[in-house]
Amino acid sequence: MEQRQKLIVLIGPTAVGKTKLSIELAKKFNGEIISGDSMQIYKGMDIGTAKITREEMERIPHHLIDIKQPDESFSTAEFQNLSARK
Repeated sequence: MEQRQKLIVLIGPTAVGKTKLSIELAKKFNGEIISGDSMQIYKGMDIGTAKITREEMERIPHHLIDIKQPDESFSTAEFQNLSARK
């Protein structure tokens, strides 16, 4: 029987510490982070989205951040396809 990898999902309002906790969990479980934030996929939208900086990433792989230009569309289906590959 195939064993599935575990998935930890962090949800909550802005400014409650999700980013910090995600880094701690990724370190503990040797994991990677897939961003589900609807605005952090867009390049150049750093301040208004409280986007994580390279320094804050602490060499933990992050996915689906800065992958689109603000004038490009992005759908739930595209998110599902891209996140399934990670």
